[in-house]
Amino acid sequence: MEQRRFKPRRARGYLVGCVVAVFLWSVASAQSRYSISEEVNEGIVVGNIAKDLGLDKSKLKERKYRIVSSNVDPLFHVNQNDGVLYVSRKIDREEVCAQSSTCLINLKTVLENPLEVHYVEVEVLDINDHSPTFPEKDKTLEISESVLPGARFQLKPSRDRDSGHYSVQQYKLSHNDHFRLEVKDKGDDGKIPILVVQKSLDRETAGSHSLVLTALDGGKPPKSGTMNILVNVLDINDNAPVFTKDVYSVMLDENAPVGTTVVQVNATDLDEGPNGDVIYSFSNSMNQNILNIFDINSLTGEITVTGVIDYEEKERYEIEIEASDRGLAPLTTEKSVIIKIVDVNDNAPEIEVTSFSSSIPEDSRPGTTVALISVNDLDSGLNGKVICAVNEDAPFTLSPTLKDKMYSLVTRSPLDREKQPQYELTITAKDAGQPPLLSEKTISVVVSDVNDNSPEFSLSPYTFYVTEANDPGVSLFSVKAFDRDENNNAIISYHIMRDGSDDNKVSTFLNINSETGDILALKSFDFETLKTFKFQVVATDSGTPSLSNNVTVNVFILDQNDNAPVILYPVSS
Repeated sequence: MEQRRFKPRRARGYLVGCVVAVFLWSVASAQSRYSISEEVNEGIVVGNIAKDLGLDKSKLKERKYRIVSSNVDPLFHVNQNDGVLYVSRKIDREEVCAQSSTCLINLKTVLENPLEVHYVEVEVLDINDHSPTFPEKDKTLEISESVLPGARFQLKPSRDRDSGHYSVQQYKLSHNDHFRLEVKDKGDDGKIPILVVQKSLDRETAGSHSLVLTALDGGKPPKSGTMNILVNVLDINDNAPVFTKDVYSVMLDENAPVGTTVVQVNATDLDEGPNGDVIYSFSNSMNQNILNIFDINSLTGEITVTGVIDYEEKERYEIEIEASDRGLAPLTTEKSVIIKIVDVNDNAPEIEVTSFSSSIPEDSRPGTTVALISVNDLDSGLNGKVICAVNEDAPFTLSPTLKDKMYSLVTRSPLDREKQPQYELTITAKDAGQPPLLSEKTISVVVSDVNDNSPEFSLSPYTFYVTEANDPGVSLFSVKAFDRDENNNAIISYHIMRDGSDDNKVSTFLNINSETGDILALKSFDFETLKTFKFQVVATDSGTPSLSNNVTVNVFILDQNDNAPVILYPVSS
């Protein structure tokens, strides 16, 4: 991504007193990104949005540029005439973004006439404007003269509101022959200073020691904070508590109810009286989230559940326990307790239809994809293994895809809309937990019609009886056909087949209503001339391509008494 450096500009009404490095990245989707240090003066130019987007400068006065929304109260403003973005007030990165590693402020801007929307992202860069601070300015430790070299005393860490390299990077301890400093890196919890005895203490020689612990950040030059440590050397208590186990590792079911005992730790102290009484506590370095979930009985060492245990949120906890005696100079021993969370089948599978064709033609081939189904289960192991199925009585099946936990809903046999025009399919997802959890999702699939049925006549053949001397133009009889398809595929028209043959000459005197199938004669029939005839009617649907069928119609003429008797005289020879 191309990076360009901009020269600082003089803001309207302000004199820019410092040089601010601003960087811009051009984004194809009308986005711009700038970087600016926190605490810069009001009026500092962040960048020329219009120019960086390649907008025509000569037309900017006609097209006003403005900010229409921001997820932060107005920290910036834009000159509507030239598209220059300015800082509206001093920005405290720690106020705006707390201790986020990256501080991004998103602005939505518009250019009017015609309306264009541009997105601007401003990254506020951290500067080293905070010093490390300790929660206590003065700390008093009481340490027995009998402690052996190597004894460790964990101190509360220093905090710095700055982030990244500008946070606390190291600790230094003022010179003392009896003590040295170790630093334990706890990752997200920061660096923890530990005071270590490196030379035996002698109360008779020195009853106390004054130390200064200094925390430094990574600035150049670094900022620092100090804590005064006063070590009072006490007599005797020369045995620290000792845990009865080298390792504490337990399994705990998720969703364990509040009050459930996780484990009971135990430590003993060879001293007598208060110097041998042991009390238990969590280490000062414990994360607050853990303190919200677990508690420890200071007298018995029993660790119990006080919050929600969710395997999907965290699978393992490491808790640091301290066992201290009640001596005037308490001795403390640390021990880690490993708690492994056992997954419980407490999440039902989730079914999502990611792509769906609600209608499918009835002539679709087996294997045609109807929908894409994805399933997910937040549990792990067998509890998260999901099996999917669809109604066995439907001509559909689920086929796994190359992508994990994704299925294709496909046809497994031919469809026939005339037999079943619609299917209600129930997708079932069941995990392998004990007991298993099940989810269902119902989708409706409509089978659309194709023109695969020819018209069918209600009779074949038709036989009609017509009395002679009928009135021309009056309907004599009708034929009727039906089509099992729907819509245009089922609209039928009728016509009489006329092939010009001698057998079909009478059909020239017949006419048929193409919509109703009513047949009428254009002339009267005479039994004495014509006693019977037949013709064919064709029924055609309106599908594409159309389908047709024909039927034979047999017509019999019935005699009427329309002729008087004739007397025939014999001819003499």
